[in-house]
Amino acid sequence: MSELVRVALGALAARKLRSFLSALGIAIGIASLVSVLGLSDSSKSALLDQIGALGTNLLTVEAGTGFGAGDSALPETAVASASRVATVEATAAVYSVDAAVYRNDLVPEDQTGGIRVIGTDPGLLETLNGGMAHGSFLTEGTRQYPVAVVGSVAAERLGIRDLDPAVMLHIGGRWVEVLGVLEPFALAAELDRAVLIGDLAAEAYFDAELAPTVVYVRVDERYIDETRDVLAGTIDPENPEEVEISRPSDLLEAQSAAESSFTGLFLGLGAVALLVGGIGVANVMVIGVIERRSEIGLRRAIGATRAHIRRQFLIEALTLASLGGTAGVLLGVAVTYVYATAQAWRVIIPPVALVGGLSAAVAIGVVAGLYPAIRAARVSPTEALRSA
Repeated sequence: MSELVRVALGALAARKLRSFLSALGIAIGIASLVSVLGLSDSSKSALLDQIGALGTNLLTVEAGTGFGAGDSALPETAVASASRVATVEATAAVYSVDAAVYRNDLVPEDQTGGIRVIGTDPGLLETLNGGMAHGSFLTEGTRQYPVAVVGSVAAERLGIRDLDPAVMLHIGGRWVEVLGVLEPFALAAELDRAVLIGDLAAEAYFDAELAPTVVYVRVDERYIDETRDVLAGTIDPENPEEVEISRPSDLLEAQSAAESSFTGLFLGLGAVALLVGGIGVANVMVIGVIERRSEIGLRRAIGATRAHIRRQFLIEALTLASLGGTAGVLLGVAVTYVYATAQAWRVIIPPVALVGGLSAAVAIGVVAGLYPAIRAARVSPTEALRSA
């Protein structure tokens, strides 16, 4: 067997470029499979971490928008009513403010940048598990004064990069100081494009009506469904059908499911690339049989059996596939590491990707080399020497 291995490796070494290109086809296919599985698991882990950090126990309460939804407004007592439910841990509301926000008083009125002004209470940040990029959030002391907190997207559109020196905004014809800039809200993306002011200040300075547009409710994880069932009737006993309750984390879970579908698609594309690589190996091996008829005939004439010839060509195919598979696994791991690191994800390489990649390469090598090996073994030594 050692002699067969030496002869097979020598044959591959004699055709370096052809061998390299054959192994490269396998490597690309395996790298595709490994990187798809690695990136899928890494992104899924990051998404699950995000869901876990933000919590799956957040519910949003809004006025219904469907047919027969009445005046599409929540009762002013919505927050107090929701807070009375025993399984509710925290509540916060936002209120619509009819005012435009500008970086200064020289900006044309129609250039609002799509930024909304929203009134809210100091409990919003804690209820949404949010964070501050700069400065501080509203407090009981500041909710009644004309000061603001800016969402992450709104801050970018307004050109606010830090709060040193102090930043002033022109809101509804009044100068308002910015207290802080928010980190992005994954479960309330609409707040990223808003400027938030205290609910009492919104009522006093901007004539806002304190009828909540959205109420955010953080509930006991164990009783999410039960709370969801009773919340509408508690907030609006007369018209519970006009209260719409949703769970924002469901969107992230749906995103995870969508990514899984794309993973299946990319795995299919990787399998096609691997198949093409296997066909390339088979093609190279068949051409090799034709080109090396004289070599095969000479080896048969000096005593090599058909089994020896079959094994030699199978070893060549397996060697090409194994080299390509190993290179493909390493390349796939490298791609996963670089991209996951760039996205600030944890790098996760599932064992099935490593083991499966090498196993698939070996399987492709066996399948691709089987027919050329059988064909080579059938070559008659006398015909081979005569044709040479």
